[in-house]
Amino acid sequence: MRTETGFGSGRKGPLLVGGLVFKRSVDITLAGLLLTAALPFLAIAAILIKLDSEGPVLYCQARMGRGFRRFRLLKLRTMRHRAAGSVYTLGADERITRAGHWLRRFKLDELPQLWNVLRGEMSLVGPRPVIPELAMEFRGRYKRLLKVRPGLTDPATVKYCRETEILALVPDPLRYFKTVITPDKLRISQRYLRRATVWSDLGIVAQTALALLPSVRLAEESGRAHAGLRLSSFTE
Repeated sequence: MRTETGFGSGRKGPLLVGGLVFKRSVDITLAGLLLTAALPFLAIAAILIKLDSEGPVLYCQARMGRGFRRFRLLKLRTMRHRAAGSVYTLGADERITRAGHWLRRFKLDELPQLWNVLRGEMSLVGPRPVIPELAMEFRGRYKRLLKVRPGLTDPATVKYCRETEILALVPDPLRYFKTVITPDKLRISQRYLRRATVWSDLGIVAQTALALLPSVRLAEESGRAHAGLRLSSFTE
């Protein structure tokens, strides 16, 4: 009899299937409740975005979903509309608006992704969806991760919740992102999926909320600590 229930195990026994059905039910219920509760905040954010800069309130970007199927990820717009630049946001970025800085600081720009969860394109907890180019660059690693729906958060998201601050401290942010942060995120996400349950998912949601509470000062100190892990070898 099969006993493994991890969502990322790749097995399709009765326990795993039942677990996935329960997980989806929890996703729908919680996402619906959270989206309803977030509506007043979204309304205020929409006003701030429109007052701060020209352009739409929502920003859509292609991301890679389960089974390497692309979908349109929703965010509150935090950058100047149609501003040219890299597809990656690495450290300080002049394209980010004043309202955008505030929204990003508390991850409020991610709230519209609750709609992606309701649509079945995402889960509350799962590996963060990345742009197709990055998924293809690390295709071998994402082949396993994308057997499940990408999520709003996971343990890698919690660890790197201040990723922007970390990248602002290194001389070559893009290289550091691809050679240090991305491989580490992939390892963390793969390890979690092997033992993930609905109950551990709820714990990750709670950890994510707590990770956003520390002051800016503590966040900067955390960023320096993370960046220092491999900074010396990275700059050689």
